[in-house]
Amino acid sequence: MTDPQSASEAPRRFDELLEELRSLVERLESGNLSLEDSLRCFEQGMKLCRQGAGVLDEAEKRVEVLLAGPNLETAPFGGGPE
Repeated sequence: MTDPQSASEAPRRFDELLEELRSLVERLESGNLSLEDSLRCFEQGMKLCRQGAGVLDEAEKRVEVLLAGPNLETAPFGGGPE
């Protein structure tokens, strides 16, 4: 099955990911979903969690570069999307 949000899509902001994740959690907690719909929401939520973790990892790397450098400028970390 192909995911409509492919890896070629532009990176999403952390707050967008978090808002979508919150929405999925609300749907799951409502108890009104079928098992199949619940599983789809769970799968999408796990994808969002991984994307959010990636965004946080990149932010952490940028902070580390800032703290390590004498000129207090960010530099590209060199790591691409995983």
